Amino acid sequence: MTVDVVAALIWRGNRFLICQRPKDKARALLWEFPGGKVDAGETHQQALARECVEELAVTLKVGDLYMQVTHAYPDLTVRLFLYHAWIKEGEVRMLEHADTRWITADALDQFDFCPADEEIIKKLKRDYQ
Repeated sequence: MTVDVVAALIWRGNRFLICQRPKDKARALLWEFPGGKVDAGETHQQALARECVEELAVTLKVGDLYMQVTHAYPDLTVRLFLYHAWIKEGEVRMLEHADTRWITADALDQFDFCPADEEIIKKLKRDYQ
């Protein structure tokens, strides 16, 4: 099964937000960019806005696509679309995640990310370190 997943590279100055997956979900306690699955009938931007309200209690301004990757996990294949984004309204609250952090690209190696994010991490280090 292949699913489309959208994620946000939410910027605050030169830092961006990363989130730690809940301990009761697949890929528990690994780090990722906030977002989620695209529901039928949704655009990527609509899905990303919905997911960030549900998970972080923030309203986003979604910008351009930063990168797209496809990754096959044992249980599913994800087509991951990462968009630049900024918070329009609200303060980040952990409604689902175990933790959140605002980091720079220099700190990426300090966190264990989901395997689907590996190519994104490499590109972020090239572009922003």
